[in-house]
Amino acid sequence: MKLEPVALEGRAVRLEPLSMDHHAALCEVSLGAGLFRFFPFLIETPDDLRGYMETALREQAAGKALPFVTRERNSGAVAGSTSYLAIEPVHRRLEIGATWLAPKWQGTALNTEAKLLLVGHAIERLGMNRVEFKTDARNARSRAALRRIGALEEGTFRAHMVMPDGHLRDSVYYSIVSRDWPEAKRRLEARLAAAAR
Repeated sequence: MKLEPVALEGRAVRLEPLSMDHHAALCEVSLGAGLFRFFPFLIETPDDLRGYMETALREQAAGKALPFVTRERNSGAVAGSTSYLAIEPVHRRLEIGATWLAPKWQGTALNTEAKLLLVGHAIERLGMNRVEFKTDARNARSRAALRRIGALEEGTFRAHMVMPDGHLRDSVYYSIVSRDWPEAKRRLEARLAAAAR
């Protein structure tokens, strides 16, 4: 099973398939904002971002990833990006990662609703048993966000990646499995409802 590009839309956010046409808008909202400091590769210039996008699209063509652009639905503004990664159809699991939002949209409903759409699509429509997330152990903001959406912390892969500055990154793994999803979905929907008041 190869995942086909799909658009996912909620009240606050629209996730649409990444294309190179998004390059300029992604550069505008991301470069120089310190958004990629926990990524295991450098993205500092338009060429770096172009290379990252080209790699993501190659991974998509190989059936290993499905990258999205995150838009604020009301304005249509490009706000960030996220991806399905490490897609394993036989074992019915995938990862949600390479996620970032420009500072203007951090702390808004966009991330919560994007996770609701992505996890819901993976489990309810694609039949995945497991959705996993990993983050740099030093990334307190990401770890808190994963706990808020109901992801369970599973453990730490020590010295998991060599970062661009030579730091040995410990990666903390989280997951939402299909049996967790009804409660996690309820929590996410409640958070969105509270934010809309």
